[in-house]
Amino acid sequence: MTRVAAVDCGTNSIRLLVADADPRTGELVELDRRMIIVRLGQGVDRTGRLAPEALERTFAACREYAAVVKEHGAERLRFVATSASRDAENRDEFVRGVLDILGVEPEVITGDQEAEFSFTGATKELTGRDDLAKPYLVVDIGGGSTEFVVGADRVDAARSVDIGCVRMTERHLVHDGAVTDPPTAEQIAAMRADIEAALDLAGETVPLREARTLVGLAGSVTTIAAIALGLDAYDSARIHHSRVPVDRVREITEWLLRSTHAERAAVPSMHPGRVDVIAAGALVLLSIMERTGAREVVVSEHDILDGIAWSVA
Repeated sequence: MTRVAAVDCGTNSIRLLVADADPRTGELVELDRRMIIVRLGQGVDRTGRLAPEALERTFAACREYAAVVKEHGAERLRFVATSASRDAENRDEFVRGVLDILGVEPEVITGDQEAEFSFTGATKELTGRDDLAKPYLVVDIGGGSTEFVVGADRVDAARSVDIGCVRMTERHLVHDGAVTDPPTAEQIAAMRADIEAALDLAGETVPLREARTLVGLAGSVTTIAAIALGLDAYDSARIHHSRVPVDRVREITEWLLRSTHAERAAVPSMHPGRVDVIAAGALVLLSIMERTGAREVVVSEHDILDGIAWSVA
């Protein structure tokens, strides 16, 4: 066993996994997994820069994670940064801050690398299951982008497109500096058109309709699963590998798009940091399911973070 730590810093959240990994057996024993909403990508789509307050929230989370990594005695640490830090003009400031706190330089990975890590994390434990047909289509709906990966035992095709839940919310659902509550029909139509155009782009590289099993990753998907299951609180064990039919995803998405902030915040399994962006994330998932003809989505709590941990091991 090798004790490793992996950090995934995305547009909306920063997550940590500390685990013991055995590459010979394919076993990843989780010791600590946590997530903090930092909204690093706040305003990046509009300004092209990481906001000072977003950087400070992220650095505060890094200081917490540094203590956890030290407590567990992880031998190796890898810090991967995704969409927001790829797009920002001042990403050097972000890199210096992380290096000072955690002692490693964040790797601003490409969309293709992001897709490969997501696929590995989501599918490594599905090997041998005869109830989930191959090939898989793994979709990782992040804050700034969504990754599409098709493959059976390895990645056959991948594409990253800019339709994350934060980006779509800021681009289409914000008016006069605030998220419209609830969004108008015109805002929803514009967002849907943007998503469909991005799916056209993804489809140029990834054969979206050839996959037999749709696997959905990240907070938008797991939150929808929690709502579908009617959970009184977020429960990773019940969410992991749950299966949500497309009709239920459509029903939840339509409710989220017509609900108010207060109504979404009252959902017991809803993380406060997702209240304003979950409707956009749900519409991305629904659009993918309708485009691919998927009858259900298999929800995975294991994703890019697990893939990063395996890459360290």
